[in-house]
Amino acid sequence: MQFEPGDRRRVLPRHLRPTISPEVFSYTIRPARAADLPHVREIYNHFVSNSAVTLDERRSSIPYWREKFALLERLQLPFLVAVSPAGVVIGYALAQPWAGKNAYKYTVEDSIYLGPGAGGKGLGAALLQALIDACERIGLREMVAVISDQGAEASIRLHAKLGFVEAGRMGRVGHKFGRDLGTVYMRRQLTPIGRRRGSLFGARR
Repeated sequence: MQFEPGDRRRVLPRHLRPTISPEVFSYTIRPARAADLPHVREIYNHFVSNSAVTLDERRSSIPYWREKFALLERLQLPFLVAVSPAGVVIGYALAQPWAGKNAYKYTVEDSIYLGPGAGGKGLGAALLQALIDACERIGLREMVAVISDQGAEASIRLHAKLGFVEAGRMGRVGHKFGRDLGTVYMRRQLTPIGRRRGSLFGARR
């Protein structure tokens, strides 16, 4: 049967139309591996080159990430990645020492970045929560976030959603893309559920 232009019968009734399943955004969160570092580097460098979310102006190198990976592994601090079903790293989160003094040994600074197209789907909250849980399991007590005061509103909202509170601001401490930038400090108290094992981080003088 042929339908002429404008014939309403050419539109199938709703109950006969094929059902289109929405695309499912799925991922797995796991500890980072050395093989993930090139992907982590590309995610971070995207923000270095295209935003003020990070105040870094120079793109990072593989040796830089290998050194950071080795440091966090030695200090037994969590470094997590989110991986797509195809095995592609689409985001990462890590905790690094807040300061070099031994008295700060129970405090860490978080860093979380998502690859292009991975934002706005709940991945950021899942990664940050997984990082918080990992830090609590090893006995850490405080997590600090240092966030750019321009262009990082989503990061501020994410941290606030997961219990971080603003602890202060510093204006015009950075300069990138021809404009002055400040930082927002946010903190969250952790609830340790395990004793931290001996590490260089805990033994630092």
